[in-house]
Amino acid sequence: MIDRNSYSHDLRTQHMKSSNTIWHHATVTRARREKLNGHKGALVWFTGLSGSGKSTLAHAVEERLHQENCRTFVLDGDNVRHGLCADLGFSDEARSENIRRVGEAAKLFVEAGIVVLTAFISPFEDDRDRVRNLVGAGDFIEIYCQCPLEVCEERDVKGLYKRARAGEIAHFTGISSPYEPPRSSCLVVETSVLSLEESVDVVVALLQARGIVSLAEPVQ
Repeated sequence: MIDRNSYSHDLRTQHMKSSNTIWHHATVTRARREKLNGHKGALVWFTGLSGSGKSTLAHAVEERLHQENCRTFVLDGDNVRHGLCADLGFSDEARSENIRRVGEAAKLFVEAGIVVLTAFISPFEDDRDRVRNLVGAGDFIEIYCQCPLEVCEERDVKGLYKRARAGEIAHFTGISSPYEPPRSSCLVVETSVLSLEESVDVVVALLQARGIVSLAEPVQ
């Protein structure tokens, strides 16, 4: 069993802090940015199996918020691996490093007063907790897109489950690598039961209840 709390030597040395850097405190604060934006910054973290609807829901929520003049940005699992995390594979250590980098990037968005939505399988509880601790529990909105494995396989929108079953993809979550469901997520969205519109409604209602956004016509 690989210890997910430790990285390989190469990954570990990549994010060691330099002793020669000093934090610079800006005059434009997060509070001032949020006042300008008209809403609070937050990290909305969608987690779930491949095919559970994370990306679809994240982008649909962003569209709803954008129409209400909210400042938003989506960090999508596949898109991030084309750039920020293009050098990483899918071993347990690489997955942890992937989530660490995403957490650090998301924190910058939150400090900018933006509602950043992330869509990552993020299969390990420790990694999600690490991001929660990084940005602060009050700013970390974990949403579990709950969907039975068989439904995700039926959808197989990217053809990945078929390849994983054929042994063409190693370390595939739900097949040859575990997924650890959240123990205390802020919201569970049953994406195999609710429509996309209904799913968006419950997520946006949560953001309103948390005082992150205030929309012209509150979702009931």
